[in-house]
Amino acid sequence: MRRVVVTGLGITSPLGTGLEKNWDALTNGRSGIGPITHFDATDFPVKFAGEVRDLSLDDFIDKKEARKMDLFIHYALAAATMALEDSGLEINQDNAERVGVVVGSGMGGLPSIEKFHGAFLEGGYRKISPFFIPMSIINLAAGQISIKHGAKGPNIAPVSACATGTHAIGDAFRMIQRGDADAVISGGAESTVCPLGIGGFSVMKALSTRNEDPLAASRPFDKNRDGFVMGEGSGIVVLEEYESAKKRGARIYSEVLGYGLTADAHHLTAPSPGGEGAARCMQMALDTAGLNPEDVDYINAHGTSTPFNDLYETMAIKSVFGDHARKLMISSTKSMTGHLLGAAGGIEAIFSLLAISRGVVPPTINYTEPDPECDLDYVPNEARQSNLKVAISNSLGFGGTNATILFRKV
Repeated sequence: MRRVVVTGLGITSPLGTGLEKNWDALTNGRSGIGPITHFDATDFPVKFAGEVRDLSLDDFIDKKEARKMDLFIHYALAAATMALEDSGLEINQDNAERVGVVVGSGMGGLPSIEKFHGAFLEGGYRKISPFFIPMSIINLAAGQISIKHGAKGPNIAPVSACATGTHAIGDAFRMIQRGDADAVISGGAESTVCPLGIGGFSVMKALSTRNEDPLAASRPFDKNRDGFVMGEGSGIVVLEEYESAKKRGARIYSEVLGYGLTADAHHLTAPSPGGEGAARCMQMALDTAGLNPEDVDYINAHGTSTPFNDLYETMAIKSVFGDHARKLMISSTKSMTGHLLGAAGGIEAIFSLLAISRGVVPPTINYTEPDPECDLDYVPNEARQSNLKVAISNSLGFGGTNATILFRKV
């Protein structure tokens, strides 16, 4: 099997646009959560979210073209452009057919669906934009990236709820291993901070309702956690075959070494008891990497700040890692970004890669009262210096879909 490495990172999130803004916020424990500005949330039970607030679209997309796209596509294009620039990979007529795009989303163009359904109800079908369909469908993030950058290789869009971004990176990893491509732009994008998105998750009782203190609302593994916080943005990585990356002198962040994907086959929204599906997923990633549990230094947990997820993910970690579980550093960066749904795996892979390359583990903030049942080292409240060699990133989605990606320092 061919070796696969990460050479480029691009991100736009509630913490900011670009790697340095995100890393500065993460390592200083600053939250990107605040009052909703995308719409008037006065009458909603949840009035806060993690919004992208600093993206300058003119830096990435022509204004005329941008009007033909939903926000999730804006975020994906911006992140992909930054990732390609970071990698130094030039796509030209000689390699275009060997460069793929695997970028997915959990819900796609929900704001556009909402907007044009309203227009239809008010004025009939003629009020629907001719660009409505390509604005909304999930594969147009990958499609627009390939069009903008000329990538003519495999082009697909995984859709697996909150595991989407991690599945995208794992599937891209497999493509390169098999020889279907030499480089792949991969990750996830999401923008569901809209009335339907916030309203839908609110009536499910899935969201935190700490309207009086949004900065402290996302509190993974804390005893008083009461639900997740909606976030938006995109995290995109560039994966390359190792020898070709080395030949062109690319900077290598890490090697992608393991990938796991499983199903709970249990419930629409609740994880399987004891986290057995997540445990099998992490074990699969270890097995495909050829590593032992004690080789892992850090886990970027799914850690949504919901009662069941955090408990069962903790139980899954204990099941897989045994005594080593108490030596692991574990953090949930959702404590600062909120939950980006289909984009979560993309940005959390980037945070894991930066943790390895920069030797700093981001904290889990808002960890003030330990839960006796969640009793591992969640790197509470302050970042920690550590010479990491192996990190894994977990993503667990509705429908019982699980994904784990494993990175090793080269």
